This record gives sequence, structure tokens and C-alpha cells, in this order.
Amino acid sequence: MLEMTREEFEELVAEALDRIPPELTRLMDNVAVFVEDEPPADDPELLGLYEGTPLTDRGEWYAGVLPDRITIYRGPTLRMCASREDVVAETEVTVVHEIAHHFGIDDDRLHALGYG
Repeated sequence: MLEMTREEFEELVAEALDRIPPELTRLMDNVAVFVEDEPPADDPELLGLYEGTPLTDRGEWYAGVLPDRITIYRGPTLRMCASREDVVAETEVTVVHEIAHHFGIDDDRLHALGYG
């Protein structure tokens, strides 16, 4: 398994977030991004997870709720990548994938766009 500290991985996630175009990040609302070492035990290969209400599903009722949560998992990403460059690329794809869920884009569309 490739070695990378939690701090280094968190920096890669931050850099991936910084590469999201500002016109999109301005539209993101009530969402927080976290890094965890491992995903839930029932899905050990999960690279990222979006939990919340996509922007496309929010209505008048949407107020006073906790932020949506995007979690990027370090362990499975490092296990599947052979080099630091692979980790950088995979982290960026995972961050974009989970942000897309925040915008209401489903997995089928993301896979078609190359963000599987």
C-alpha cells in the first residue's frame, strides 16, 4: 500500500476542491467536506460518500438543517493507487464525483462523463 500521511491526503483533497471552478463553488450551499481514514465496514472499497439533500431536491421546507456531508476516504484510495500521481488523480475524480451528487447528478451520468 502506498504511504501518505493523513495531513498530506487532506492537502490533496483541499487542492482538488480548489480546482473546482469558482462559478460552481459559489453555488454550493450548506455542505461540508471531511476526510476519514476508512469507509463503513460494509463497503470497504468506497472512495467517497455524499450524504444530504441535493440542491435539485431542496424546496421551501429546506431550512435549519445540518450541512450535507461529503466524506473522502484515505485508506481505499491509497490501496488502489500505485503512485502519488495516481492518488492526486483519483482524489480529484472522487471529489468531483461527490460534489456532483450535491448538484443532483446521479452515478449513471457521472460514469458516462468519466467520473465513475
